[in-house]
Amino acid sequence: MKDNKENRGFRRMPRRKVCSFCVNKVDEIDYIALVKEIEKNEKNTDKNGERKTRYIAENGKIIPRRTSGVCVKHQRSLSQAIKRARIMALLPFKGE
Repeated sequence: MKDNKENRGFRRMPRRKVCSFCVNKVDEIDYIALVKEIEKNEKNTDKNGERKTRYIAENGKIIPRRTSGVCVKHQRSLSQAIKRARIMALLPFKGE
């Protein structure tokens, strides 16, 4: 008789996320270009009619690195660009 730990089921390792900024070889993230990209993505809606933004949640929070799949270097510059865009009133501090 085998242990219950072995019979619980097969857990598949999740696929490793790749940083989109590293793939596109982006050195610096410009906050104005970031706002334009976010606005472009807001116009696109999914099946349920919900807006799908990539780096900011609907309530206005910055999505963490483990969820978005961005590397450490680019997550730091991404959060800095989002904060700069908020101060320049290009992005809201809170969601709707």
